Amino acid sequence: MQNVRDEEVLRKFGHRLRELRRIKGLTQEELSFQSGISLGQIGKMETGRVNSTICSLVVLAETLDVEPLELMRF
Repeated sequence: MQNVRDEEVLRKFGHRLRELRRIKGLTQEELSFQSGISLGQIGKMETGRVNSTICSLVVLAETLDVEPLELMRF
């Protein structure tokens, strides 16, 4: 069971992921294809409905050509 703090962090992470994806000019579909992470999972991450793994965070950062820390700057 997630608490309110967890939900806030997930929401902020999702917002940051969406922001960086858009800055890079990628659709969710393109990010999914390039990262190997399913489209459904990308959507859930961006809406804060799933807690991403550290490995997923690293893959997303590599795909977006940013340092992993950039995904956590919120």
